[in-house]
Amino acid sequence: MPEYGFQSRRQMLARTSALGVSIAFAGNLSELFAGTAAAQNLGHTGYGPLVPDPNGLLDLPEGFRYRVLSREGDPLRSGEGKVPSNHDGMTALPGRHGRVHLVRNHENRNTAKLPVPTVKGLTYDPEGKGGCTTLTLDAHGKVLAEWVAIAGTAVNCAGGPTPWGTWLTCEETEDKAGTNGYTKDHGFIFEVNPANPHRSGAVPLTAMGRFQHEAVAVDPRRGIVYETEDAFQKPFGLFYRFLPNEPLRGGGSLRAGGRLQAMRVPDVPDLSSIQEPGATFEHIEWVDVPDPLATETPIRLQDFGPRGITHAQKLEGCYWGGRSVYFVSSFARSAEGSAADHYGQIWRYDPEHRRLTLVIFFGPDTDVQLPGESPDNICLAPSGGLMVCEDGNGAQHVYGVTRQGEVYTMARNAQNIGTPEEPEWGEFAGVTFSPDGETMYVNCYTPGTTFAVTGPWRR
Repeated sequence: MPEYGFQSRRQMLARTSALGVSIAFAGNLSELFAGTAAAQNLGHTGYGPLVPDPNGLLDLPEGFRYRVLSREGDPLRSGEGKVPSNHDGMTALPGRHGRVHLVRNHENRNTAKLPVPTVKGLTYDPEGKGGCTTLTLDAHGKVLAEWVAIAGTAVNCAGGPTPWGTWLTCEETEDKAGTNGYTKDHGFIFEVNPANPHRSGAVPLTAMGRFQHEAVAVDPRRGIVYETEDAFQKPFGLFYRFLPNEPLRGGGSLRAGGRLQAMRVPDVPDLSSIQEPGATFEHIEWVDVPDPLATETPIRLQDFGPRGITHAQKLEGCYWGGRSVYFVSSFARSAEGSAADHYGQIWRYDPEHRRLTLVIFFGPDTDVQLPGESPDNICLAPSGGLMVCEDGNGAQHVYGVTRQGEVYTMARNAQNIGTPEEPEWGEFAGVTFSPDGETMYVNCYTPGTTFAVTGPWRR
């Protein structure tokens, strides 16, 4: 393992956790992994130490291998232009005849040198540089096609898949028309059809709110959509739910509108103040958002009544598991306005019982052997447990967390975008698994690279 002249918390973990370490936190980890049939299969040692990649791209445990599916700057197979930069959130959706559709976000701002190419019928704002591209793979993982799925959006960070086989891509910005050169308001969610993007077009789902969106998760039974807000300044973001007007299980559409509400935890104005794993809050309240379009005032600054609303710093990853929605606060810093400090929280909301529980808490008073300082994109792994992308400084990893609460390193970005004296690595994003659970797909943000990782996942 190379020495880089400094040791961040991540590098410390990478050097000490090759065979797995126990996290110094409490909590009922098993509830995180409800519904994973093979959840007990992974042993206590992860998959072993990472092996340096001779090609300098991606370090993996022995027995695993990767393929580069797509890289920024290469020609799109559709001929529409070049592969855009800043690969971020992603999903893998099943197609016909064993095919897989990878829908990939590009978190491009208006200064991006490799924007998403504009395509007629798929472009929201010609001045927006973000959007999504789709890769279609055959049953053997070979790339068959690659094209623009939506263009003209801005800062497409994360999102979430729907039970009906589409991708909800989120704009992490609140820029309005006339700001930064944009000709339309931004800060919306857009639905992307992976097989036929022209069927979904480039229509903002305005009723779902205009704010700095991060990720979404859909309750497959009720059709409710949960949304996280990664606001950059205090007051920080809110946790939302969207109640569609049309029942989605009955063939309804998100375009038919609905009610946007924000979560209120009674007597808890800031989630960072809760630092005891297992802490549970009953009778969670949902308050109607006064102005979902944030016509004059950002939603998090609007008047939610004398009892206020509950905020949290860096609300990012969001996913549905079992009968609950899980969401991530990547970190909180009192110096930036949070009530307390931490390196990450994972919360569980049970809608049937209106119950919120802090499931996992990362520091600052726990062991420094953590799965990164800033958990971001997160997904359930078919072998049981979680896969977590970290987003911070220093070496960048994909970490696994087992049901037993052990952390292991799954992948390390070996692409040094700095110098030998001052190395730098781009974050990981968009971790997801193929529908059959045999392949992990993950993005390197910079330089934008999409990997397919195969190996003994169910060992």
